[in-house]
Amino acid sequence: MAGASGFLGTRLVDCLTADGHQVTRLVRRPPRTPVERQWNPSAAQLDPQCVADADAVVNLAGAGVGDKRWNDEYRKVIRTSRVDSTTTLAITIAGLPAADRPAVLLNSSAVGWYGNTGDRAVTEEAPAGEGFLADVCRVWEAASRPAEDAGVRVVRLRTGLPLHRDGGLLKPQLLPFRLGVGGKLGNGRQWLPWISMRDWLDAAKFLLARDDVAGPVNVVGPAPVTNAEFTRELARQLHRPAIMPIPAVALKVALGGFAQEALTSTRVLPGVLDKAGFSWAHPDLPGALRAALTG
Repeated sequence: MAGASGFLGTRLVDCLTADGHQVTRLVRRPPRTPVERQWNPSAAQLDPQCVADADAVVNLAGAGVGDKRWNDEYRKVIRTSRVDSTTTLAITIAGLPAADRPAVLLNSSAVGWYGNTGDRAVTEEAPAGEGFLADVCRVWEAASRPAEDAGVRVVRLRTGLPLHRDGGLLKPQLLPFRLGVGGKLGNGRQWLPWISMRDWLDAAKFLLARDDVAGPVNVVGPAPVTNAEFTRELARQLHRPAIMPIPAVALKVALGGFAQEALTSTRVLPGVLDKAGFSWAHPDLPGALRAALTG
């Protein structure tokens, strides 16, 4: 697994390990434990033995899109951290003898693929949209093709917004909401493709096991909501008012280029997961938020 120390990777490692799997972590620094292997994706350096004979390879590597204020330099980091890791893994896998290749490459992508969909609901059949993140997703997903061309099942996880109190969409909102100064972003009409953390983890394990599913998969909950609806429900569960909307201009000052993405409406549905019979633990936002705030 690449990206094993990240927000999602840490939790997926714990789940897979609890299920009895051995997870080898790819790290950029010198290894500190027997289950770590060093690689350097920015220089396309990976010992093929790190992935040879693995049942599966999971790539969750990539700089956080909300970790820093966007400028030209950080946009480059966002792009290269994703494309370099995916390219290195896909080419290394493709170069292995057929008998040594993993059965599946589970590779991160994002719902940013679709750009701004407005009020239009989209599934995996929709083409890429416009904007920086859509462009990143296009080259990011294309970078996995060498593994696919070599006959490996490649699943591209178009992940939405996983809900957990310790990271992602939810963590930065908890303090202002608890102080009674939380509110919707901009006009609040933009759609949010949320998913509970449990459902994201279950979906990842489901997709590792289902050898009949390949290509893009929207890893989102079945009932997207608008930012205004999300705000009301979070305030209700925290028993706090939500009367301080954050104007779009303030977001642009605080977040730079990321502000436009934060205000983008992405109404995404999990078409492939639904068709494959995935069972949701938290099919609606109230249940997902309760789990996120208490788990």
